[in-house]
Amino acid sequence: MEERQSEQALTRQQKEVCERYDAEYVACDPALKVGIAWNVKSRMEPIHGLRLPPVGDTTGWYIWSGAYSEADDFFVPLHAAHVQDWNPLILPYLGLAPGWRFVIATDYEDIWFDEVLLQRK
Repeated sequence: MEERQSEQALTRQQKEVCERYDAEYVACDPALKVGIAWNVKSRMEPIHGLRLPPVGDTTGWYIWSGAYSEADDFFVPLHAAHVQDWNPLILPYLGLAPGWRFVIATDYEDIWFDEVLLQRK
């Protein structure tokens, strides 16, 4: 029962973020994967996220901290259910639809729509 309430509270939080920015809410299935950089686990800030259209068993999310890298091994696949173990600060933003980006830190939040993300393949 507690887990169910927690899921409901998280969904409410995600919908509130979407409403603040007039963004469509698109649930992030915890059984699907995000691309995430190892440095997120170290709690380095700021945290960057962008959501591409989902493909296969992915959510479309790519998340990293600090500087971005083009290295092939920069992102690792992680089931969305485990993002909370890496950094729970990210969770309220995972309901943003494809095309949205965020930069967050403990006392900072910037969220915007980037149409170019919808054109990427």
